[in-house]
Amino acid sequence: MQTSDPGSSQGNGLAGMACGLAHRSGPGRVRQAGFTLLELLIVIAVIAVASGLTILALRDPAGQQLEQEAARLAALLDAARLESRISGQALTWRPLPALQAAQTAGPSGGGTAPTPAQSSLSTHSPGFQFDPPMAVMSGATRPGTDAPSVQAWPTQWLHPGVQAEVIGAPRLVLGPEPLIPPQRLRLQLGQQQRVLATDGLGPFRIEEAR
Repeated sequence: MQTSDPGSSQGNGLAGMACGLAHRSGPGRVRQAGFTLLELLIVIAVIAVASGLTILALRDPAGQQLEQEAARLAALLDAARLESRISGQALTWRPLPALQAAQTAGPSGGGTAPTPAQSSLSTHSPGFQFDPPMAVMSGATRPGTDAPSVQAWPTQWLHPGVQAEVIGAPRLVLGPEPLIPPQRLRLQLGQQQRVLATDGLGPFRIEEAR
């Protein structure tokens, strides 16, 4: 009768277990550690969106308000230059202190009187003035007449606290000559500053304050 060697039987059993484990641990059964490319792209996109929202939330609102003021004033100055050339009348623009702005905020040429809110704003915020004062024909007519209603050009800022300074001169010269001197104007609201500039031939443009 043949008897099996105990050591040989134990070795064969271990070899069989190892083969079984190797068979069950094929490439389709074990997931490698780490992130896929799609997962990394999703994480990067989420971080980018969160960063953008944070920047918008932290942006100083005074900067947006000053940009609005600068764009509005540039349009007014360019329109005034065109009006001066058409009429042949000399025209200038200058900023006003708060007290003088309150005195010039009244009606001009048939315009309506300022509201109490506008009067209160003019006493706390400086304004500006075209010299001579400018008016524009509106589409409406005066009550009881066929004559068109005349409204004064704006003389107040949209936001309280805006300050203006003509750089190197007391006022801007807007015409009637087609070529005016190169001029610069600084606007400030809080810690924000913007500069309106013209080379004398082109329109007024907005610059970052240096």
